[in-house]
Amino acid sequence: MVRPESTYPVTCKKRWRMAFTAISFVKALHHLSKKALHINPPTLFRSFSYLAIDVAPPHVPSSRDKPFNVDPKLLSDMVREKMLESLTQFGGVKELAALLETDLKRGISDDNDDIDHRKRVFGVNVFTEPPSKGFLSFVLEAFQDTTIIILLVCAVLSLGFGIKQHGWKVGWYDGGSIIIAVILVIVVSSVSNFNQSRQFKKLSAKSGNIGVEVVRGGRRQSVSIFEVVVGDIVYLKIGDQVPADGLFLEGHSLKVDESSMTGESVHVHVNGDMNPFLLSGTKVTDGSADMLVTSVGMNTAWGAMMGSITRELDEETPLQVRLNKLTSAIGKVGLLVAALVLVVSMIRYFTGSTRDDFGNREFVGKTTKFDDVMNAVVGIVAAAVTIVVVAIPEGLPLAVTLTLAYSMKKMMRDNAMVRKISACETMGSATIICTDKTGTLTMNEMKVTEVCVGKKIITEGGYLAPSLVQLLKEGIGLNTTGSVYQPLQTSLAEISGSPTEKALLSWAVVDLGMYIDEMKQHCEIIHVETFNSEKKRSGILMREKRGSNRVHTHWKGAAEMILAMCSNYYDHTGEIMIMGDEERVQIENMVKGMATKSLRCIAFAQKSSNGQVYENIEKLEESGLTLLGILGLKDPCRPGVQAAVESCKKAGVKIKMITGDNVHTARAIASECGILDPNDELDEEAVVEGFQFRNYSPVERMDKIDRIRVMARSSPFDKLLMVQCLKHKGHVVAVTGDGTNDAPALKEADIGLSMGLQGTEVAKESSDIVILDDNFSSVVTVLRWGRCVYTNIQKFIQFQLTVNIAALVINFVAAVSSGKVPLTAVQLLWVNLIMDTLGALALATELPTKDLMKKPPVGRVEPLITRVMWRNLISQALYQVLVLLILEFKGRSIFDVSEKVKNTLIFNAFVLCQVFNEFNARKLEKKNIFEGLGKNKLFIVIVGLTVALQIVLVEFLRKFATTERLTWEQWGVCVGIGVLSWPIGVLVKCIPVGPNNFVEKTILHARSSI
Repeated sequence: MVRPESTYPVTCKKRWRMAFTAISFVKALHHLSKKALHINPPTLFRSFSYLAIDVAPPHVPSSRDKPFNVDPKLLSDMVREKMLESLTQFGGVKELAALLETDLKRGISDDNDDIDHRKRVFGVNVFTEPPSKGFLSFVLEAFQDTTIIILLVCAVLSLGFGIKQHGWKVGWYDGGSIIIAVILVIVVSSVSNFNQSRQFKKLSAKSGNIGVEVVRGGRRQSVSIFEVVVGDIVYLKIGDQVPADGLFLEGHSLKVDESSMTGESVHVHVNGDMNPFLLSGTKVTDGSADMLVTSVGMNTAWGAMMGSITRELDEETPLQVRLNKLTSAIGKVGLLVAALVLVVSMIRYFTGSTRDDFGNREFVGKTTKFDDVMNAVVGIVAAAVTIVVVAIPEGLPLAVTLTLAYSMKKMMRDNAMVRKISACETMGSATIICTDKTGTLTMNEMKVTEVCVGKKIITEGGYLAPSLVQLLKEGIGLNTTGSVYQPLQTSLAEISGSPTEKALLSWAVVDLGMYIDEMKQHCEIIHVETFNSEKKRSGILMREKRGSNRVHTHWKGAAEMILAMCSNYYDHTGEIMIMGDEERVQIENMVKGMATKSLRCIAFAQKSSNGQVYENIEKLEESGLTLLGILGLKDPCRPGVQAAVESCKKAGVKIKMITGDNVHTARAIASECGILDPNDELDEEAVVEGFQFRNYSPVERMDKIDRIRVMARSSPFDKLLMVQCLKHKGHVVAVTGDGTNDAPALKEADIGLSMGLQGTEVAKESSDIVILDDNFSSVVTVLRWGRCVYTNIQKFIQFQLTVNIAALVINFVAAVSSGKVPLTAVQLLWVNLIMDTLGALALATELPTKDLMKKPPVGRVEPLITRVMWRNLISQALYQVLVLLILEFKGRSIFDVSEKVKNTLIFNAFVLCQVFNEFNARKLEKKNIFEGLGKNKLFIVIVGLTVALQIVLVEFLRKFATTERLTWEQWGVCVGIGVLSWPIGVLVKCIPVGPNNFVEKTILHARSSI
């Protein structure tokens, strides 16, 4: 009888299993060795006495490949619809975190396999936007231009009549040439617009890539918003954008602006009881919290909304609006000239005043064939329409787009990301820059360099009582938004947070020996008042868990703010001393002494009690505190700031420093950076505090604002008030800001500049340009690029208007006098292509020069076309008109050539005049037009390409362009006519052009006095 398996001894079972495993392994080894030997039987293994065989390990399914026990759609709907019942069914936030395999303290694993698995199950945090416009859309837009449609109709008619009259072999030339030329113009324009659209889209994508602080593997780390996954614990603070849908885990005083989702401007209070739901895309306006991510990407409420919105970057800048008006005005003049040419040409043709190449009258009444009449009429209409095409400077908006796209790309390399393209051109007109201190003028690398306890400066290694050290540890380690990751007391601490928080925590860890995890285990935080720029302090209420159950209120903040709340102070022995008037003055003088060394002074105070603490406490104790100590943090000035400030001064741009630091620190930093001159340091009105500025009367404020160089202890309202006053005085104001409360000033300013490293997402959303390295030198670079954009557009306007005036006058005079235009439709379209696309590319890509920062700012009232530009373009246009009209009326007799050769000479000389005039347009005022030419290789390439194509057009595409081959002498004459524009340009620039009316003189006088 066989015993049941369960009754076998354990040792027998182990032996049988081992024997079975050994037999299986030997069989597998034998099979593999035969297989290996079969591959190459003759091979004799001499070197080794064994055979190595690769045995692949069996696939063991990872636990991470297992699905989560939660439905992603259910999670998405729960948060989007804010369904508390569904959350209760999960068992609350903590139970849901367990289902998502998230440790509430350590977060998810930082293992890539786990993160990839979560992406596969729940999706990635990327929004799928509707497809943008394709290339064909731009082609269709170009085809919808009225003048292009008329030209194509004329071309088709000319093609039909030409083929009917002369046959396919020859008859297609006139109409076909116009069609090819029109298509070429459309393709070039469409390619250019399509490329700029793609460029703007790339920049938009970069602006959406923000940093998010998450907890993974017990460490707080910064990751891209696109890398956030379901189950992540995200740390949120004031100014942050909620990166995904999620649930409130723990935090204090959290308020969220949901206006982007709901349209309601009321800030929503988020907590763990009644409203734990956080929606993607909303902004944190107060408090701080840890959030559990439950949905990402297209599964969020924001994703669903974004999926139905098409974002087109077709913003029209103020300069483009002005140029469109200019284009419209010139277009009307061109239309009038074209209409006159059309009427005069028709009259001359039908009265028999025009003659063909053989001297015969073209129209002889009824004997003229219908096809000939229609061909002539179509030719006249096409010539008139082409005049309109050339007259309308549609290349001006294209030039702006090209310049802005090029400068935006270059500015990104110079640590400036443009969010609003109009800011590029506006920055060139800036007359005032209001800048922050911390991180912009300084390095934003804080370090505690001085410690003051009581009335004594504590030197390195100096004695502090253990009880006082413990209180300082609590005040620094618990009242903070930073974090310390230190798995073991012996391991090196990883500290994250703002530069101020990192400096304080680092000092506590290194100098005081703080071990933050141990301290948090023995303390319970009951209430938190987060830092804000109005009060300039933050506080906590905490309870000791060890025995005594004592309650402590801890405050930290600006030294003078905390000092005003204190009645006592600790000395270095740990004794509490009464703070009388004399002691208060002594401590204030110590703070002043630290501030004059450019130190930021942070004070710590506390109050202990054994009384009962109410759970719903809303305000901490603010009086009767005991001062623990004052720390002096050094933040050195950035290298190159002084040179950048000096560069702004030379450019006529005034710098005003607006800071939250006390007046002594602000004055010291401003002097170090060069914002305060030695004369300003003695001027009491050059440095003011925020409360003084806001308490001025409106008249007094407007009177003093130009003399103010530094505003200390300022609030966001003070910054906003200063911007409003400066704009009211006619200044173009640029403002830097990094905090949430800076948003109103950033929006009010003409150019809002937010900080990329320390700036909150609210500040970035409110700004026009993000300074990626938080450096004031980059602000000056933006100013230089802004001026470059404006100047490049002016160069192109001068170049194009010269061509417009010359082409209109030549064609009009020739048509009225002889009944024929010397420049055909195809030739004028070629000139149009040179002007609009190639010319815009050549002149729009000029790099900034040092000379740009030696000129005064443009301001608000400067006309777009200056007197200098009028002088240059009128002189060149007159020269071109004079020379070409001489060729038109006397060319045949001078050169003894046929009508066709004469017209070719006019066309060739006209094009070469534009090529050489492009060099003149590079410098509006300087006589040396070749300066810096080697740096702009694209300009040289475009000029070379234009000349090469002109040679091909004249010499090889004669039927297409209606030209004749020219001799070397004739080419030399055309080049000589073009080259003459250079000395004429130099001579004209010797003519002084200055303000000669009262208004302009007043403007310049006011500008020079600020």
